[in-house]
Amino acid sequence: MSKLDKIKAVLFDMDGVLIDAKEWHYEALNEALEIFGTSISRHAHLSIYDGLPTKIKLQKLSVSINLPEELHSFINKLKQKFTMQHVYKKCSPVFAHQFALANLKQQGYKIGVCSNSIRNSIDTMMELSALKPYLDKFWSAEDVKRGKPDPEIYTKAIEYFGLFPEEVLILEDNENGIQAARESGAHYMVIKDLADVNYTNISSFITAIETSGALK
Repeated sequence: MSKLDKIKAVLFDMDGVLIDAKEWHYEALNEALEIFGTSISRHAHLSIYDGLPTKIKLQKLSVSINLPEELHSFINKLKQKFTMQHVYKKCSPVFAHQFALANLKQQGYKIGVCSNSIRNSIDTMMELSALKPYLDKFWSAEDVKRGKPDPEIYTKAIEYFGLFPEEVLILEDNENGIQAARESGAHYMVIKDLADVNYTNISSFITAIETSGALK
C-alpha cells in the first residue's frame, strides 16, 4: 500500500446522502414554477435535473420550454423560500449519520460537505440534523464557478485540506455528483439509499480502498 492509498478525508454530498431532501427540492421548484403555469415531471427530474444547481435547471428549462430568462432570479428566490419551508418542517437528526460522522471525526478523518445547494440551505440542514459539529468545512454552489457535474467543488475541498485526490473518499448518490467525484480523481462510494450511509459501510469501504487501492 502506497502512502497515497491512506484515506485522510471523507467528503459527503448532502441531498440524498446525509439529508433526505431530494424530494423537498423537487417539490419546492415545482411550487415556484407552477405560479408561471409550468412544472418539471418526475421522470425529467430524475433523468435530467437531479443534483444540478437551481440556476442550471432554470437554464435548461429556458432551452426546453422557453422559460423566460428574466424570470430566473425571481423563481430561484421563490424556490429557496419554499425549500426552507420544507426544511424547517422535515429536517431532523438521523442517529446512523450522527454515529458515522462522530466516529470518523474521532478517528481523525477530515470531514466536509460539498453540495450544489446554496450556503444557507446547507448551514440550516446541518444544524437541524445535528451534523454541523462534526464538519471541518462545507462548500456550496456559491463557493464555486461551476457546480456539479464539474469537479470544481471537490477539487477545491481536496486542496483546502492539503491532500492528494487518492487520500479522499467521496460519497455521492446521483449521476451528476458521481461524475464530479470521478473527475476529481478521488475515491468515491455510490449511495443508493440514505440507509447506505452508516459507519459500518463507510469504514468497510475505506478498509477495502486501503487494502486494494482499486475502488476508484
